Amino acid sequence: MSLKKIQQKMETLKFLHTLPLIAQLFEEASKEKASGLEFFEKVLTLEADAREESRVATSLKLSGLPKGMRLDNFDFLFQPSVHKDRIDSMATCEFIRRHENLLFFGPPGVGKTHLAAALGVKAIELGYSVSYYTVEELLLQMKRRPDVPLAKQRGRAYVKNALVIVDELGYQSLERSDTHLFFQFISARYMRGSTIITSNRSVREWVTIFAADEMATTAILDRLFHRAHIFNVDGKSYRLKDFDHLFEGVQRENV
Repeated sequence: MSLKKIQQKMETLKFLHTLPLIAQLFEEASKEKASGLEFFEKVLTLEADAREESRVATSLKLSGLPKGMRLDNFDFLFQPSVHKDRIDSMATCEFIRRHENLLFFGPPGVGKTHLAAALGVKAIELGYSVSYYTVEELLLQMKRRPDVPLAKQRGRAYVKNALVIVDELGYQSLERSDTHLFFQFISARYMRGSTIITSNRSVREWVTIFAADEMATTAILDRLFHRAHIFNVDGKSYRLKDFDHLFEGVQRENV
């Protein structure tokens, strides 16, 4: 079979990543006196690796995850309240397979978003579908179809994806209608998918987030905390760590 025919077959099979390289690969194999099986294995490996890299890149783009937040660049030494072994355990993404939730609590700047997003990246690498929203973005998405109950919006990413990350819960209180929408979101995903939520408010303060509606707050907590992993992140703001000397100076002046 000629090289041209091989290229035509590769195009039919959509070997698009290795198609432009096939002549070079064949020449290298000839020089190395590689067997046909070794040559074929190399072509398949390069194609599979390139497809996987493309899949991950596309999934990351569609997910809306913040860029640059990975587990390997999280400073566990700066934030000792975060136990690396627990995070590593979550990074296996078994919690997604079991439809469990993760809740990160703590003040601003301690790394809640970074950890949540990094676990989202890991989930994508392992083949799970992931979406990231701030609370405001999530509510805007859900309001686009007010005529369709959330439980019936099966095609929407915030319902169907294996993992949905909701960031910044607690920075502002929700109106009663938004509280009801958020409850529908939690109910639609309950025991069907995993949800990661970050919040700067303790659980005791959540009733102030959800329109002072104790019944709605209890219903949300009941579904979220069933089979959930809780992380309380306490410490200094990572974003302000380079300004610690300025705060120390202010504190001395006020003594």
